[in-house]
Amino acid sequence: MKNQKIKKIRRKLDKLDDKMLLIIKKRNLLVDQILSNKTRKNQIVDKKRIKVVLKNIRKKSLKKKIDPSITKNIWSSMIRSFVKYEYKNFKKR
Repeated sequence: MKNQKIKKIRRKLDKLDDKMLLIIKKRNLLVDQILSNKTRKNQIVDKKRIKVVLKNIRKKSLKKKIDPSITKNIWSSMIRSFVKYEYKNFKKR
């Protein structure tokens, strides 16, 4: 039988995951707005912007006492995923 404390914590994680999904949905809508304003495929990747975002996430992570390697990996993955999404959907506009 599973430890009851673990079950309780996992339920909290599940609720948090649901909230994160809503935030990702909102982010997706904003990315759609940005994509609709791009006229060329070479506008999809903005390396300077990515660098700034990751630098800011690192600073904020340290300030909030979050391991910056975790947040860097999460944001890097999210950025890669949305870049793929933009390439995939660019032609459809």
